[in-house]
Amino acid sequence: MRPFLTAALLAAALPAGAAELRYAATSDPNTLDPNAGNSAPVFSLLGNVYEGLVRRGRDMSIEPALATAWEPIGDGEGWRFTLRQGVTFHGGEAFTAEDVIFSYERASSEESDTSSWFAPVSEVVMVDDYTVDFMTTAPNPIFPDSIANWMMMDSGWAAANGAERPNIEQGNYATLNANGTGPYRVTERQPGLRTVLEAYDGWWGEDRGNVTRAVFTPVQNAATSVAALLSGELDLIEPVPVQDANRVDTADGVQVVRGIEARVIMLGFPHDADGLIAGGEGNPFQDARVRQAVAKAINVPAILQTVMRGSAEPVAQLVGEGMRGYTDGLERPAYDLEGAKALLAEAGYPDGFRFSLKCPNDRYLNDEAVCTAINAMLAQLGLEPAFETMPVANYWPTLREDDHDMYLLGWSPGTFDAEHPIRFLLSTPNAEKRLGSWNFGGYSNARIDELLPMIQSEIDDTKRQAMLDEVAQIQLDDVAYVPLYVQPLIWGVKDGVEVVQRPDNFLVLRWMNVAG
Repeated sequence: MRPFLTAALLAAALPAGAAELRYAATSDPNTLDPNAGNSAPVFSLLGNVYEGLVRRGRDMSIEPALATAWEPIGDGEGWRFTLRQGVTFHGGEAFTAEDVIFSYERASSEESDTSSWFAPVSEVVMVDDYTVDFMTTAPNPIFPDSIANWMMMDSGWAAANGAERPNIEQGNYATLNANGTGPYRVTERQPGLRTVLEAYDGWWGEDRGNVTRAVFTPVQNAATSVAALLSGELDLIEPVPVQDANRVDTADGVQVVRGIEARVIMLGFPHDADGLIAGGEGNPFQDARVRQAVAKAINVPAILQTVMRGSAEPVAQLVGEGMRGYTDGLERPAYDLEGAKALLAEAGYPDGFRFSLKCPNDRYLNDEAVCTAINAMLAQLGLEPAFETMPVANYWPTLREDDHDMYLLGWSPGTFDAEHPIRFLLSTPNAEKRLGSWNFGGYSNARIDELLPMIQSEIDDTKRQAMLDEVAQIQLDDVAYVPLYVQPLIWGVKDGVEVVQRPDNFLVLRWMNVAG
């Protein structure tokens, strides 16, 4: 019936008392290298294999991992981390401060997709084998939160396999192989087909359920994944398409687990482009009135009602409610097609113009359907979008190569703080300062650049919030992006499967139990 899926999910014999989890998602992580892909699918999978100095608990608070304690140094000069002793990598190598120094050098390198995490760091000092100091250019009260997804690699393993630096374009040994300290190790990796994780008996921790083997299969076709869940071939799928959620929830033997993800879906513009990919000379999107017209022409309530089936909430800023630093009282522009047409005419484009609109079709919930609706709304405005969708494996390289005009982007703040998207999405791109690494449109605002280091170093919450509010207002007025909605979480699970659904949409295998 579904031969490719059935073959991919055949269960191997398990020891008595062991439990296997068979699960699927639409996106396959594009790498096993924790520094080569700064995206939720990568961190969700690798968070079971690699570990950081700190991690997030069930309530998303920061807790010890490979560091047992941390404390500020002096009057805000940096942070000292005390490392956990007796930890071994999956290959048997001992974890020490040398690996922390190496992992910092690797993760902060120009080749790394995570380099901007370390923009505030001036120096990392190995005090002894189990103590490391991170010196910062200014007081940085959120630094421990900012490195929750930073994963430690063994320096010797990387050197022996020619993986001293990440390589997202050509790949290297770490692209297909892993050697972490986490509760699971990778025993099979077939990109696009399946990945097998098995429990690591030498793990130092104790907080682990009964899943000893997990088989992950990327399944882009929603109907296929739903059918596999209902037939018992899969134990968990994420996401369940919104149009199928009620059917799955009322079916025997399965249930839907719902939540709100910390991910804002938005549209980006080619701010720094001299011309448009699909247009003539000049770049109309450099005029704020054109960007404002786009924001007014997109009927977000209609998208949420028809495409998202009422499962998402509109948003006016780059973080959702509940994130630290969220600005109260902001409202996104109301749908106003005639007002949008007037703005377009005022900017000198009464007859519209042609441009490319690019979107992924397997990354976000209903992403292709959302973009199809946006494409039609922009056409009603009088614009001429050259609409194209593609798998996310091709989408990220397309954006990084500046082969785009308008584009769809989803952003979940890894720190659960409003500073995070400012650093990645609003800061003027600067490789030397490791800022704006996901600012594909090249947006630049001198005031935001001025505020960011002050936000990062301010310890007074009231003063800090005032600066975050100012940035949120600038983004809204300037239409740097068009925030659309906060994405929902909709998982389908087999009865007897116990899960913890985190707002970052990470699947933590050690918290799971599967009934026999």
